[in-house]
Amino acid sequence: MKKLLPCLLLAASTLHAQTKTLFYMTDHPDSVRDFTEHQTKIDIIVPTWYDVDPAGMVSGESDPTVMRIVKQRHISLIPIVAIFDKIGVHTLLTSDKAKTAMIASLISECKQNGYDGFQLDFENISWTDRDALSATVKQIADAMHREHLQLQIAVVPNAPGHPGHTAFSKWIFADWRGVFDLKALSESVDLICLMTYDQHTRWTTPGPVGGWTWMNENLDYALKVVPKEKLSLGIALYGYHWYTGDPGANDKDQKPNITADYISAADSQTLRDTYKGLEQWDPQDHTAYFFFYRDQMREWIFYTEKRGFADRYNLAKEQHLQGICAWVLGQEDNAIWTVLPDRP
Repeated sequence: MKKLLPCLLLAASTLHAQTKTLFYMTDHPDSVRDFTEHQTKIDIIVPTWYDVDPAGMVSGESDPTVMRIVKQRHISLIPIVAIFDKIGVHTLLTSDKAKTAMIASLISECKQNGYDGFQLDFENISWTDRDALSATVKQIADAMHREHLQLQIAVVPNAPGHPGHTAFSKWIFADWRGVFDLKALSESVDLICLMTYDQHTRWTTPGPVGGWTWMNENLDYALKVVPKEKLSLGIALYGYHWYTGDPGANDKDQKPNITADYISAADSQTLRDTYKGLEQWDPQDHTAYFFFYRDQMREWIFYTEKRGFADRYNLAKEQHLQGICAWVLGQEDNAIWTVLPDRP
């Protein structure tokens, strides 16, 4: 027995240290099919089933197929409850009546459906609501914990903790990044999902969806105040496609309209092959990209394929984080599944 004990302790330690895989899922059939096909690789599933309005009314429902699978395989189920409305969020955060209604609904949905808890996805919030958000999250967490339920929160990365010089930097900090007090939030919730993606979007020049340098800067910043066991690293499973938009040909006045669309890995690869784009690897930002010409104009795509996914998954392992949080099933390069181990 004495010889066996060290082996048992080592096995228990290895199991405890295993990097958790959290995947987001929408109600789109492609997303649900992906979950069904790759359920053995997923520890935590976070479906986008619920919204909350400024009055605290929670709306949404579960998917029967997903419910059957999580019960059969004992996968942790933590639905999202979301609101993206600057004025509406302020109303919610500052109304005791609305918060009480929201909390009661979240607990009720967990008990009725057997959820392990909820993840908050509150975005597009003014930085001036920072303290109100932290206080509200603590109030929700305390109520959930009394019922033996979990509370998670998705946060926009906010290193270096203040706005920069450009108008874009000021805007994105004021309306998206500045509201998240990582230290205060980590003291309340069970898990923080650091959304280290959407670094470059339709609002920016072409570039990585979540570049390596930017991701590490934000991870290091978060780890100053968030315990590793409470932090999950965000990985984009999608890409962005930049192209020349409609300049307003039928309007009285024309204007520049370079734009970008969200694009799946599969669609990225289809455009690459159709227009003979040469896929390249950016060694600084650990990301795949390519360009091609259509109508004599250069179009750019940056996206996550197997190598980029593996590097980010391994970063979470090396940093001994709780795990990864990947957005979103139905958009990924199918080859990423070979990177992940089956759940025990």
